[in-house]
Amino acid sequence: MSNLRGTVRVTGVAVRAMLVLTLVLGVGYALVVTGIGQLALPWQANGSLVDAKGAPTGGWTGGSAPVGSTLVGQSFTDSKGDALPQYFQPRPSAAGKDGYDPTASGGSNLGPNNPDLVKGISERRAAIAAREHVAESAVPADAVTASGSGLDPQISPAYALLQVNRVAEARGLDASAVRRLVESRIQTRDLGFLGTARVNVLELNQALDALPR
Repeated sequence: MSNLRGTVRVTGVAVRAMLVLTLVLGVGYALVVTGIGQLALPWQANGSLVDAKGAPTGGWTGGSAPVGSTLVGQSFTDSKGDALPQYFQPRPSAAGKDGYDPTASGGSNLGPNNPDLVKGISERRAAIAAREHVAESAVPADAVTASGSGLDPQISPAYALLQVNRVAEARGLDASAVRRLVESRIQTRDLGFLGTARVNVLELNQALDALPR
């Protein structure tokens, strides 16, 4: 009988401890962190959304309706899925059916020798070379391969610069002006050694729309 009472007592203590810790760590901690984020960094906490002019929007930041996030890539295509010539294009995405789906983040999971992956890369390289009027050997790797998350909002400076002539021609702009814009938007390595140089496509295209014509 004493053993039974001891077991019941220990079980009761364990259940109460679990409930308290669940409330404190599972509910209280989440509410505190969310509150701090909303008060101190509302724009970042709500997805780093921007409006058509590139101004922060969403959450407590106000502003116009968001057109995208600086943290998530997106397509710049027409209703048929064709690349809009007046905009810089992002790298491919395997996240979701149409790509860039934050709820389906991930890569293709295809190995480097997978025939479907090899075929897809070959087709993309040929299409981009034709679109940009360059040799296939000049097409950077990030232009034809998706990132591990499928959500990368940046491309390499090489891929951005490759698109300068096409974008300038489509907009009737001087290519040197568009090139300077790209160069001004190159983000260097974090802390000087982490990651690689990159260009945020959404921010670049919004800066492009803001150029005088």
